[in-house]
Amino acid sequence: MAEGHLTDSTNQVLLSAAVVWEVAIKRSLGKLAAPDDFASTLLAGGVLPLPVSLDHAAAVESLPWHHRDPFDRLLVAQATVEQATLVSGDDALQPYGVVVVW
Repeated sequence: MAEGHLTDSTNQVLLSAAVVWEVAIKRSLGKLAAPDDFASTLLAGGVLPLPVSLDHAAAVESLPWHHRDPFDRLLVAQATVEQATLVSGDDALQPYGVVVVW
């Protein structure tokens, strides 16, 4: 379960800029109810920002097409490059070989 990973003080919890971007889009379309300050609240709680780097963007090219969502593909690429665990409830991410917890 992700909660254990997120509350374990030995883990660095990262917030991808791609997550903030996707939340902003979904909020603007009325498809997601999230607080205006969700990102700043997480950062104030010790979560570290993870910008989208050139390496992250380039790593998307080598991913197989198990998943078509560009945000999820970018998150997989970031997890791969950063050797990080991905927190997601999307089972379609499992075939990429990154560690996924929910």
